[in-house]
Amino acid sequence: MPSGPTSIERVSLAEFELIDRFFRGCGARRTDVRVGVGDDAAILDCPAGAELVAAVDTLVDGVHFPHGCAPASIGHRALAVNLSDLAAMGARPAWALLALTLPAADEAWLSEFAAGMAALARAHEVALVGGDTTSGPLCVTVQLLGYAPRSSALLRSGGRAGDALFVSGTPGDAGAGLDLEQGRLPAEGESAAYLRERFLYPAPRVALGECLRRYASACIDVSDGLLADAGKLARASGCGVEIAYEQVPVSPALVSTVGEERARRLALTAGDDYELCFSVQPAHVGRLLGELPPERWGYTRIGTLRVTPGADVVRDGAVMSFSHSGYDHFAGSA
Repeated sequence: MPSGPTSIERVSLAEFELIDRFFRGCGARRTDVRVGVGDDAAILDCPAGAELVAAVDTLVDGVHFPHGCAPASIGHRALAVNLSDLAAMGARPAWALLALTLPAADEAWLSEFAAGMAALARAHEVALVGGDTTSGPLCVTVQLLGYAPRSSALLRSGGRAGDALFVSGTPGDAGAGLDLEQGRLPAEGESAAYLRERFLYPAPRVALGECLRRYASACIDVSDGLLADAGKLARASGCGVEIAYEQVPVSPALVSTVGEERARRLALTAGDDYELCFSVQPAHVGRLLGELPPERWGYTRIGTLRVTPGADVVRDGAVMSFSHSGYDHFAGSA
């Protein structure tokens, strides 16, 4: 996990002590970890007949979470965003590596951060097996490794025109939660608390993703906005997508906070939900609905993949106007 003398010199709490105190044993204990935290690299046993699935995401202070965000939420979200990526592939998560850049080795902050990450890691049987720590502006990078049976992982590119399109959960909640956290949306009470929780502690759909290997033709996680991510799935599959405005699911908490019209627009355009958007061939829809009941697994049919390129939202027979781009870190750069 350590990268050399530079890290030790720049972090006030000795790096090895920091690792031992807060990150050794963080998450689940797995018998397939032959060598974990404390050596130059991890040694892991991948199950026979499985393929390794890897994802990595970086969270930057002031970009992916507000300044002063609760450390437990940052730890949770840093792992959750990667869990969502593996869920979209239908993979089972197993091992994580953490690269943590800190402005100071604040023990109270580190304790809360590690607790937030460890709780989610244990819930999904993920072991922290290595990483790096250094000094600088707050930045968290997690690499997550998992596996899926050979040639069974879900891709964005498997959809075809005519496939039914579904989304899990109620998109838009996390976007409203972020607005609440940043003071752009004035609201209080149980609904506001629920929406904040949806942003601060997203629940990645790992179990659903694994089940979808038997039914879905394509899948993507909803992180940059439902309309934008559905469009990405459609483009990767060589087709377009049409979403029915009235069928987009919205939570009672979101509707009571912003009204139904704004709630549905947030559901289509806001990010950070970490739900799954997936397509299913018409011949398999009945089996999906019967074997994975929507009321239990929490997903909704919202549209159809089509031959015509592009991503449209249709309301009462008319195409609505939306931005399709989703979040782009470099949209303002030349």
